[in-house]
Amino acid sequence: MTLLIRWLLLACALVLLTQWNLGVQVDNFTSAMWAALVMGLLNAFVRPLLILLTLPVTLLTLGLFLFVINALTFQMASSLLEGFHVTGFWQALLGSILYSLFGLVIDTALQRMMGRPQKG
Repeated sequence: MTLLIRWLLLACALVLLTQWNLGVQVDNFTSAMWAALVMGLLNAFVRPLLILLTLPVTLLTLGLFLFVINALTFQMASSLLEGFHVTGFWQALLGSILYSLFGLVIDTALQRMMGRPQKG
């Protein structure tokens, strides 16, 4: 149940991002739900591979290259879906940062609502 609520809230967060004219566009809420699902799958399967392949660059930049990887996965989701559009790399970078912050807030709120102690 928590996974479904998280998915819906992340789709809402994506719709909220589109309201700020950051170069991220979602045609409708259904597209936002598909985009949230695809981004979740990319973050689960493709992102770890990208991190492993770019480990030397990530170490040289003291982890800042992870922002580039996040932007690339955000842009990759945009290229895979019809109703989700990102206009460029810098928009993908800003969108991925804000989307990650929304995800952090959503995860924290869900942990507190479900009565689970926070990790860490």
